[in-house]
Amino acid sequence: MGHAGLLVDPGVVRHATEPAEARGLRRDSVKLMVSYGDGQIEHLRFSDLRRVLRRGDVLIVNASGTLKASLPARRSFGTPLELHLSTLLPGGLWAVEAREWTSEGSKPLRLALAGEVLELPQGGRATLLAPYPFSGDLFAASRLWSAALELPADIDAFLDVHGSPIRYGYVTRDWPISYYQTVFATEPGSAEMPSAARPFTETLVQALREAGVGIAPIVLHTGVSSLEDHEPPYEERFHVPRETADAVNATRRAGGRIIAVGTTSVRAIETTTDELGITHPGDGWTDLVIGSQRPVRIIDGLLTGLHEPLASHLSLISAIAIRQTAEGGRQSDPDLLERSYEEAIERDYLWHEFGDSHLLLP
Repeated sequence: MGHAGLLVDPGVVRHATEPAEARGLRRDSVKLMVSYGDGQIEHLRFSDLRRVLRRGDVLIVNASGTLKASLPARRSFGTPLELHLSTLLPGGLWAVEAREWTSEGSKPLRLALAGEVLELPQGGRATLLAPYPFSGDLFAASRLWSAALELPADIDAFLDVHGSPIRYGYVTRDWPISYYQTVFATEPGSAEMPSAARPFTETLVQALREAGVGIAPIVLHTGVSSLEDHEPPYEERFHVPRETADAVNATRRAGGRIIAVGTTSVRAIETTTDELGITHPGDGWTDLVIGSQRPVRIIDGLLTGLHEPLASHLSLISAIAIRQTAEGGRQSDPDLLERSYEEAIERDYLWHEFGDSHLLLP
């Protein structure tokens, strides 16, 4: 399964339309499917995570917090839009996505114009400068734009008053920003929640620490995803602290397993891991895309959600599945992911950021 094909028909999956708490569950009561390198598949609750992890394992977690990144906007001739802030660029500019309302919900506004000014609340303005990434044509159709924001207040204060969490059509109502934060969040900056870590609770984290499972943070500020276009991820800002790099290297020397919580954690830690499998501290921007051309070097397992079969996510998950089944001289199981997703559908797992979880282990 080393290619980026569809695992399942998106039309047959069940979407998580609301947080677990709204369904009468604790965050860590969502379902957890564990797919092992030997081909076995186990079905648990997320609170059972400590049963399948071992003393000496280390979880890499994303400490990025979620912004209220969706703003109401208006074109100069009055058409209402949503403006999604995706990524803070060098020099104070932003990569943004303008979305227009249609009979089927909001869709990317592809016919915006370079130089167009969008009106924001309280007299704020967003000037669209150029398609992002820029290919040399100011008039090219584009989902994302580099933009200059002129706001009457500090960006954090402005978003706190006028922004809301980005919400896709499968979520049927607005939820407060607290529902989009994980227990690990310390540094705001993500357009969308690093959702693989959402089911963790303080109680579960404490139990894992007491069981000898390490938790090592990175920061990677996620931009907007594209359910419509299935695009690979753009460059994103990241930080791998020295303490985390040291913990990963020490775990590897001691024979422990490195398990990433979410694809964002994979992207950050793999960016600073060299060809010898040594992880270094690092800070900056990453355009790394894990797949058949660039397999993982240090990650043994992945804790993630169940998402739309985006090509980039699937390539990354496939790369980790191949590594996990090859550990210890085992043959790679090319059908493991297919069978896992089939069982998830049969057992009514819920997809997306408020849904259930999937753990791939060697």
